[in-house]
Amino acid sequence: MEKINSKIEGVQILKKNQIIDDRGKVMHMLRNDDKNFEKFGEIYFSTVNPKFVKAWHLHEKMTLNYVAVHGKVKLVLYDDRKKSRSNGILEEILLSSEDYKLVTIPPNIWNGFSSQDNNIAIIANCSNIPHDKKEIIRIPFDDPKIPYKWKFDF
Repeated sequence: MEKINSKIEGVQILKKNQIIDDRGKVMHMLRNDDKNFEKFGEIYFSTVNPKFVKAWHLHEKMTLNYVAVHGKVKLVLYDDRKKSRSNGILEEILLSSEDYKLVTIPPNIWNGFSSQDNNIAIIANCSNIPHDKKEIIRIPFDDPKIPYKWKFDF
């Protein structure tokens, strides 16, 4: 598994294996013997329509493990943790089933995503705890707290 360096402290980006043949493919995501696996909370899929944004949200306790299982996704992370070495850093990560990788996002990192073409995109998340609406914080995609402008170049 090839590791890709992230600009944000605690974020891990790993190229993941796919087994492809004439019938289709198997897309590996996360195993309980992977170094970045903590524990199983739940797995869910989130779709995003073309030219829409699902942002911003931050989990106070949950670790996210994202892969794109369909379409092309721009995942954007923002670190505003006061004691982090990467405080104030934004990072764009392109995810797709062709350039298949897993992004592990620790708690307290703002994140959001959008489809990067004219198709619905689907992200899978295998989190370490079940979703709890009491530990998530949401702000609008255009909140000035995060210095990022979502753009669609298609």
